[in-house]
Amino acid sequence: MSVLRLGIPKGSLEEATIELFRKSGWRIKSGDRSYFPSVDDPALRCSLIRAQEMARYVESGTLDAGITGHDWILENGADVAVIRDLVYSKATLRPTRWVLVVPERSPVQKIEDLRGKKIATELTNYTRRYFAERKVDVEVEFSWGATEAKGAEGLVDAIVEVTETGSTLRANGLRIVCELFQSNPQLIANHAALKDPWKREKIEQIGLLLLGALQAEMQVGLKLNAPKDRLDAIVAMLPSITAPTVSTLYGTDWFSVESVIAENVVRELIPKLLKAGAVGIIEYSLNKVI
Repeated sequence: MSVLRLGIPKGSLEEATIELFRKSGWRIKSGDRSYFPSVDDPALRCSLIRAQEMARYVESGTLDAGITGHDWILENGADVAVIRDLVYSKATLRPTRWVLVVPERSPVQKIEDLRGKKIATELTNYTRRYFAERKVDVEVEFSWGATEAKGAEGLVDAIVEVTETGSTLRANGLRIVCELFQSNPQLIANHAALKDPWKREKIEQIGLLLLGALQAEMQVGLKLNAPKDRLDAIVAMLPSITAPTVSTLYGTDWFSVESVIAENVVRELIPKLLKAGAVGIIEYSLNKVI
């Protein structure tokens, strides 16, 4: 049997990634000491790899595919195929920003002001390229951690760090000079693996179902009953992918109406549906929307 070698990101993305695969139809179990999680699909062999290294292992062919951040693809300069962007607004699979940061009291206002200065970051390769392309000579050193503290304490002149809202940076007396780029998790694949028809189909299957699970997280199913004389008005209130499903209730002049809608509109919509004459409203979660 053919087997696809799949990299699961170890660390901050691990739990969210395994949960996403569960909703997509695969149950992955990682033990405390094992780097090779079990999965209920004999066609998959999973390996836990740090997101920072994932792109290199996929590029080399050690792995056929894997999930990592766009930032680490850029950092490694890896030549890999991006199969799907995996943006998830509710949990840890959400977009982040890499920003250039200085202490609030710093006179630096633009990148040119850092000429001849020292910058600490985990993203050393990308940062060197970024400043070199702008012909600004800086010293970039690798940060093993606590990068924000190095900036706040003045151990370096600036840092390049990842953030979502910037609130933690501000709380530590730091100021964003500019945003370098945005990053989000991605399903990536080795180019040679994609030339194998079976592996390509398997990778595309995974990408399709992962995306379906992500889309389902932001939507819910809604079912309700509507009287015949109110049906048109109630259906007109329901957003849907194509159109709501309507079926007759046996032996009555009532109808069952079902639709898939964005979760963030439900709290406003349900009271309006009740006023319009809908009854028996049921909201339910979804696993996948494709």
